[in-house]
Amino acid sequence: MSLLHVVIVLIVVGFLLWLINRFIPMAGSIKSILNIVVVIVVIFWLLNVFGILSSLSSFHVGK
Repeated sequence: MSLLHVVIVLIVVGFLLWLINRFIPMAGSIKSILNIVVVIVVIFWLLNVFGILSSLSSFHVGK
């Protein structure tokens, strides 16, 4: 995936999150949880896209 596609996906996700926060009425706590979940998912997606997440799977804790 090229850097341009990553930037486009980030812009689209940010715009959709803004639309949801702006125009869908919901409690503030639910909006906060939604924002946190979206940010965590995007971070994991970015780690996977840049190959950092796959290299971390080689580390093992314990035996």
